Amino acid sequence: MKFVDKIKEDIKTVFREDPAAKSVVEIVLCYSGLHAIWWHRLSSLLWHNGFKTFGRFISQIGRFFTAVEIHPGAKIGRRFFIDHGMGVVIGETAEISEDVLIYQGVVLGGVSLEKTKRHPTIGKKVVIGAGAILLGPIVIGDGARIGAGSVVVKDVPENATAVGVPGRIILPPAAKRISGVDLDHNKLPDPVIEVLHRLEQRIEGLERKCDERCES
Repeated sequence: MKFVDKIKEDIKTVFREDPAAKSVVEIVLCYSGLHAIWWHRLSSLLWHNGFKTFGRFISQIGRFFTAVEIHPGAKIGRRFFIDHGMGVVIGETAEISEDVLIYQGVVLGGVSLEKTKRHPTIGKKVVIGAGAILLGPIVIGDGARIGAGSVVVKDVPENATAVGVPGRIILPPAAKRISGVDLDHNKLPDPVIEVLHRLEQRIEGLERKCDERCES
């Protein structure tokens, strides 16, 4: 894909993912998440062509201007969008597929000092909520959703939802993401709360039975 076509696709992606986007000029001038992706493309090009130190330096410049840190070694697919962007960190061996949306404060981090694959692999059409932390060489399946503030250290199946600390898997999700934003954090299920509700209902049922027997 030509350079100009990539820029056009990036801008269309912002319009698709962010209802606050009003114009092309606004997107080009004001979207730090988009700027971070552009900085990464340059640093990654240098990194993968043998200019590792220079590529790393360019990525640091991008970090200074955008508050988004993406290692030049990370692999990022098309139509990737970082909404707001502040505080996002993406490690060296992270791999992100197409049509992925992440929010501010997301970390794709490593847990090993070995020079191997040590960062997450993100499938297609994944949504990662604000402040979520994904650690290690885990795999997030296509269409999965990660709730805001979750800490995920294990694989997440396709079309599943992970919420909580540590991240707990809910199958199936409330709704599958096809395009655009559909990660309503206030509607994400909490498996712990659901278990407590079931226990509460069970206790109430037992109490009613005890009362009925006492009365009889």
